[in-house]
Amino acid sequence: MILVLNGPNLNLLGQREPEVYGTQTLSDLEARCHGWGEEVGVRVVCRQSNHEGVLIDLLHAAAGEGVRGVVLNPGGLTHTSVALRDAVAGTAPPTVEVHVTNIYAREPFRHHSYLSAVCLGTVAGLGLNGYGAAIRFLAERLESKGRG
Repeated sequence: MILVLNGPNLNLLGQREPEVYGTQTLSDLEARCHGWGEEVGVRVVCRQSNHEGVLIDLLHAAAGEGVRGVVLNPGGLTHTSVALRDAVAGTAPPTVEVHVTNIYAREPFRHHSYLSAVCLGTVAGLGLNGYGAAIRFLAERLESKGRG
């Protein structure tokens, strides 16, 4: 199972700055994530919270709930949260960081991620398709680990 975990303000997809984030909603994104999971034969579970502690609790519980990979869009917490970084490093299954926009082409404060160093990889700037890339990557990784 792959957990798709979205942080603060991602519940506003389709409403918040559609010229930056697009017009598809969080529900649209979650439906697409389930579809990408079906394509690669992996169950996908989606969660979103605007609260740092809730995101940390979900990461802490992930492995015990059968999650074998995480797609994480930490939103603005990317640039501020050592606690979320520590949860990924200390307890989460293998994680891919995802951003809808290219954070490196935006305001300078968005150029630093506390999470990138503890994630398998980072996908930024591909819009919602970045989630599909991360799901496919994790599914391939899980399949190759299962063979060994």
